Amino acid sequence: MSPRPHKKRKARRILATAAGLATVGALVAALPAMAGQDKGNGHQKPNTVDVQLLSFNDLHGNLEAPTGSAANVTEKLADGTTKTSPAGGIEYLATSLRNARKGNEYSITAAGGDMVGASPLLSGLFHDEPTIEALNKIDLDVTTVGNHEFDEGATELARLQNGGCHPTEGCYQKGRKFQGADFPYLAANVTSEKTGKPVLKPYTVWKKNGVKIGFIGVTLEGTPNVVTAEGVKGLKFHDEIETVNKYAKELDRQGVKSIVALIHEGGAPASTAYNYDCDSPGAGDGISGPIVDIAKGISPKVDALVTGHTHQAYACTIPDPSGNPRLVTSASSFGKLYTDTTLTYDRRTNDIVRTSVKSANHIVSRDQAKAKDMTTLIEDWNKLAAPIAGAPQGFISADINGRGATTEETPLGDVIADAQLAGTAPADKGGAQIAFMNPGGIRADLVYTASGKEGDGVVTYGEAFTVQPFTNMMNVLDLTGAQLITALQQQVSGPNAATPKYLQVSNGFTYTLDLRKTGADRVLTDSVKLNGEAIDPAKTYRVAMNEFLGGGGDGFTVFAQGKNKLVGPSDLDLFNAYLAANSSAQAPLAPPAANRITILK
Repeated sequence: MSPRPHKKRKARRILATAAGLATVGALVAALPAMAGQDKGNGHQKPNTVDVQLLSFNDLHGNLEAPTGSAANVTEKLADGTTKTSPAGGIEYLATSLRNARKGNEYSITAAGGDMVGASPLLSGLFHDEPTIEALNKIDLDVTTVGNHEFDEGATELARLQNGGCHPTEGCYQKGRKFQGADFPYLAANVTSEKTGKPVLKPYTVWKKNGVKIGFIGVTLEGTPNVVTAEGVKGLKFHDEIETVNKYAKELDRQGVKSIVALIHEGGAPASTAYNYDCDSPGAGDGISGPIVDIAKGISPKVDALVTGHTHQAYACTIPDPSGNPRLVTSASSFGKLYTDTTLTYDRRTNDIVRTSVKSANHIVSRDQAKAKDMTTLIEDWNKLAAPIAGAPQGFISADINGRGATTEETPLGDVIADAQLAGTAPADKGGAQIAFMNPGGIRADLVYTASGKEGDGVVTYGEAFTVQPFTNMMNVLDLTGAQLITALQQQVSGPNAATPKYLQVSNGFTYTLDLRKTGADRVLTDSVKLNGEAIDPAKTYRVAMNEFLGGGGDGFTVFAQGKNKLVGPSDLDLFNAYLAANSSAQAPLAPPAANRITILK
């Protein structure tokens, strides 16, 4: 690929940047005194203009079209039935966005975080440089950070923003330096412990012909709970509501009355259909989750919220603190949907006419033409990745579902836990007796149908990497039986009470989960057994898990109390070794029964 000019944008691009820049005041002061007059030709402008806001979230470096259940979008049809179809892929997302912009003089493209991180091999192998380049090409104007932007730490995030070759792996293409993002990443509620200042710009202002719209970007305050300790080292994450309200006041003082908050936190609509009406029977009645309380607490100065994190699709109007409906949107994940919102801008007040705001999610259909520049970008990076990506690791007899499974215990979760136990059970590898896998770390399914030329049932390195892209190092710890039971209870209590996180368990570990009960009582403690023998609360067990869980991630604080820690190979290495040892072309690995956890409903 040839280098492209850096940070040269069209007239519609963002002109003003973050707080504290002296140019902001000068630009505001230079605006025409008569908002209704076009200074260039003397013609009278209309009192209102429609500004198109295109948005998406949680791309996670999915440049190639996602496969398996992760690719599916559910649509509710007019007759009440539903239709499921595959969608997404940067080649189609680029086409969708470019077509949507046609005929719109005022168009902004914004994102709700997690553009990178937990990425398939095509992007993850190159520390997500391919995804940043793709986002540059599709003319992304602004995004907030998500929790996954911190997977490799603040220094690496700064490199993605500012450019430069990777500090240890160097430049991936000879004579070609990575240019970084030519759109701003916003991180209003992420500050340095040393300086107390945001690690990236807290907000930015988009301007065109006197129209000014401010964007404030925040990630979830609980980011340290879902990222490794190393990734958030030296950082503080602050309350989303307080932060957005603080900078909304600051923008208002600068004369920016139209404000959009980009928030990497989300909710759960009552239906998984992308076109479900979450304002039925009343405004915001069809959605639940953290974003509801956040939306109700954010200042009325903010006119719309673009959200993410939960990988759900919705376009709701949740009342603001004044009781007035305000738009809150999310566009699923992996580039399968985009949101098209119309913001009616009043030139007299410089504010959005909330009663005129319209929004809808649209499928990124694969029935449309691919964007040629995206195809070229994918082909170029695939050439570099091919020697690694296509290497066979093992064989499967059918789909083994993980991310796409609908059960608490998943077949792929069992396989991964078994792989971790197998790799850490030898005495010199840790002597593990049990292995736990966090469900959020399973990023895809193992799909039987070939993704390339490898043949059906062949698991390639690229496919295994897509399932476990974090390459977390394994930990083996001493935990008492009482601590093991506490860990099981933490799946369904404390911070996980509203949205349980079910640990995937290795072969031989069994227990019963009664979902008819509430909180910690859902775990029937007398049912917890290892190889048929009841867990002894006073006994010490050797337990394997990835370093994220070992540090207390996902609310499993008891794991951080483990003793005699041994650090082993990466989870991906153990996964690939297990596939190689337990499958062949003649005897492929079959999906396990996923019957280690008995569920009572």
